[in-house]
Amino acid sequence: MKNPKIKFNTSNNPDFFKVLRKRVDLYFEEAKISKKGNMNMKFKTFFMLTLYTAPYLLMISGTVTGQVEVMLMWVLMGFGMAGIGLSIMHDANHGSYSKNKLVNKRLGYLLNIIGGYHINWKIQHNVLHHTYTNIDGYDEDIAKPVMRFSPNQKRKFIYNFQIIYAPILYSVMTLYWVVSKDFEGIIKYNKRGLLAAQGLTLTSGLLTLFVNKLAYIALLIVVPLLLIPQPWWFILLGFLVMHVICGLILAFIFQPAHVVGGTKFYVPDEDHSVENNWAIHQMLTTSNFARNSGVFAWFIGGLNHQIEHHLFPNICHVHYKDISVIVRKTAEEYNLPYHTHRTFLGALLSHFRLLNSLGTGRYDKMQVSISES
Repeated sequence: MKNPKIKFNTSNNPDFFKVLRKRVDLYFEEAKISKKGNMNMKFKTFFMLTLYTAPYLLMISGTVTGQVEVMLMWVLMGFGMAGIGLSIMHDANHGSYSKNKLVNKRLGYLLNIIGGYHINWKIQHNVLHHTYTNIDGYDEDIAKPVMRFSPNQKRKFIYNFQIIYAPILYSVMTLYWVVSKDFEGIIKYNKRGLLAAQGLTLTSGLLTLFVNKLAYIALLIVVPLLLIPQPWWFILLGFLVMHVICGLILAFIFQPAHVVGGTKFYVPDEDHSVENNWAIHQMLTTSNFARNSGVFAWFIGGLNHQIEHHLFPNICHVHYKDISVIVRKTAEEYNLPYHTHRTFLGALLSHFRLLNSLGTGRYDKMQVSISES
């Protein structure tokens, strides 16, 4: 069953995004550069793919055989897996990696070689998360029945402990993609009419998903079991370590972008409307962190600049730091918030503080106190 379409308030300060978009366009025109990827992006692509594939090849070729060395290879693959997701696949599936649609399409398939499914990702991330950020019942990034990510969700006793078990769930996030989530998602998205928009039926979607999962399991589990001279349990442990590293990296980068102190959470009214226009909604629900970082920002695909990414997902992340100056200045002119944490650690701590507050109910009590004062 389809969810009713959300209506944003187009009369709410519409000039903000018009002015901002003109200023950003002017920046690229005056600099005479493309909004898509550059040589930095190409080098990063080579680096991340090498970080993921080279350790794998060293293991299955018999070049690396010792237990310590083999486990180190799985660790490196975990970082490479996260790097591909954050720095290559993410831009490609947004269509921001290249002007060439075929290049974007092919690089978007990289999600499948790290255990995910590009069609489901496009629906959940591009359509539901980017359009309906922090809107309960629409943004699936905050729709977790075992965790409370929004004050608009009913509180359960188990949520009192979510600050404790959250890192455990985050660590198996990508493993969950491999074994269950993608199958659940494709059935759910078909019922909601979202699969057809990607040019697939339920049958064709399940078939391609099944083939992709079989190929992934064959390459990442069966081949290592056959060719790496280590006990089967040690190979599976290495596979698990790879996913734990990747899952934690992805969760620790994406969660501080929206579920942190200062960001807003919404539910649509009876007319399925929200109070702000889309661009202002993004400003209210999104937060940056570590804006001046160098190597760290390079590795995580510029996603410390989540505000810029949400406003301009069609622009490659290599440009986010430069256009962030324009975004922040324009937001100040229109008296809009520009949420940011000075450090990554500060943002992560803010996420876990909010998670604890939502889980224990302190957040709800504070909101009641504010409304009564």
